[in-house]
Amino acid sequence: MLASQNRGKIQELKELLADESVEILSSDHIADWPEIEENGKNFAENAMIKAREGMLRSGLICLADDSGLEVEALQGAPGILSARFAGETKNDERNIDKLLAEMEAVPDEQRAASFRCALAIVTPEREEYLTEGTLRGKITRHRRGKEGFGYDPVFLVEDFGRTLAEMNSVQKNRISHRAQALRNAIPILKELLKKAQNTDDSSQSGE
Repeated sequence: MLASQNRGKIQELKELLADESVEILSSDHIADWPEIEENGKNFAENAMIKAREGMLRSGLICLADDSGLEVEALQGAPGILSARFAGETKNDERNIDKLLAEMEAVPDEQRAASFRCALAIVTPEREEYLTEGTLRGKITRHRRGKEGFGYDPVFLVEDFGRTLAEMNSVQKNRISHRAQALRNAIPILKELLKKAQNTDDSSQSGE
């Protein structure tokens, strides 16, 4: 189970697990899914909070991620507050406006930033795992591109000479912080699925 209602995340996970005979459920499949308070001090803690809650409510192996933007010139901000950088109500455009305003006087050579993602896995047996992914780039001075979401229009991937918003979903998903964290999690998930299948086979055989 993926503790998320984000269709893009769900589809990405399905593609990465395409070779496995497994059904991916989301929090949409859980009645009265609550707004989970993400009160951790970093991405890893918030991801684990969501994964634990998802496992308790579903009884299934649960994944959850937490991610955001860290800008060196802003001492790591907006960080875990990325989605609400401009206020409690999530608004991508206002977040970008605030970021560009605070970065206006920062020279081009000092605009380094990173997208970071922490992905937590929690099993019904209370086993816990964590993987991470990082995408490095720099903050542009103006929006570029129409794809993606969040800070994608102002996050330049220098090796490609394009912002994430100038890439299609296939290109972005090859390099994104979230895709990296998911790929790092695949060996763990495959081993957990194999263990669960062996347990089921043993139960059915009466062992």
